[in-house]
Amino acid sequence: MTPLINIDVPDLAAAVRFYRAAFGLAPTRRIGDAAVEMAGWPTPVYLLQRGEHTSTAGRARRSYARHWTPLHLDVVVDDVRAARDRAAAAGAVVEGEIAAHDWGSLVTLSDPFGHGFCLIQFHGDGYGAISTAADDL
Repeated sequence: MTPLINIDVPDLAAAVRFYRAAFGLAPTRRIGDAAVEMAGWPTPVYLLQRGEHTSTAGRARRSYARHWTPLHLDVVVDDVRAARDRAAAAGAVVEGEIAAHDWGSLVTLSDPFGHGFCLIQFHGDGYGAISTAADDL
């Protein structure tokens, strides 16, 4: 199995510019009139143009105001400060200070379309610094 990342956006050209500038992703192909495949991560990212207030799965309507979804992107980076600054320069909204944890550093942001994401820089053993066996699950 291969996961794919699909990101709904109201403006496809603006989204391509943002994800290229913020994360170094590159468009590899257009898929019809309303989608672009982006490469540069281990899994493809598909930007899907979908209008504000159009139907989603179920009965919800799309909103590109800042929103939260329990399923979001965590992007692992080598330098969290540099990645934060690059994303902000591309149009991301920085939503907090860089937080230090035993496993690394994290900062939360949102893209220009309201989607939240985290930038993570692992230190030392990363999650291994706080991990235990999963035998009891």
